[in-house]
Amino acid sequence: MSDHDIGAAYLTDALRNFRSYKKLAEEALAQTSDEDMFRLIDPEANSIATLIKHMSGNMRSRWTDFLTSDGEKPDRHRDQEFEIDPNTTRADVMEWWERGWHCVFQAVTPLQPEDLNREVFIAGRAHTVMQAITRQLLHDAGHVNQIVLLAKHFRGSRWKSLSIPKGQSETYARQFEQQHAARSEAS
Repeated sequence: MSDHDIGAAYLTDALRNFRSYKKLAEEALAQTSDEDMFRLIDPEANSIATLIKHMSGNMRSRWTDFLTSDGEKPDRHRDQEFEIDPNTTRADVMEWWERGWHCVFQAVTPLQPEDLNREVFIAGRAHTVMQAITRQLLHDAGHVNQIVLLAKHFRGSRWKSLSIPKGQSETYARQFEQQHAARSEAS
């Protein structure tokens, strides 16, 4: 496999992972009430709305003019991302969410394998494009998992699993094996 092929595979996988984390959070958000979107589990915790506001601010800063300007924009006020105006609505939060992800996909989708070793800066520190993408994936994954945990906590016993439900791993494995066998027989 050539370096170009490896780079192309990395970019494809990065986009797949970004989309996967976005979808995972959205499936959790679909089970979250408007009230729970802003609820805190303790006074020092972040609400789902706060996590989304922070993620969106981070995404906008990192991915706007990604290849040509520092990823920590001078107009970003990170501390304000952790403050929610009491008049904020779920629609506001979802608008932040979509705007942030739009920045990610607008910046990452056109990248080519030869871009991966280019140098970009985040808060004055040099990163390769590949390092910047990996850094963002890890950041987003952490916050998406926080969103899922909070949504599940608030939903309680009414939570619909986003993966294999507890106690159903063997059933899932058998169904997977049967589907795989059926596909093999059909080929």
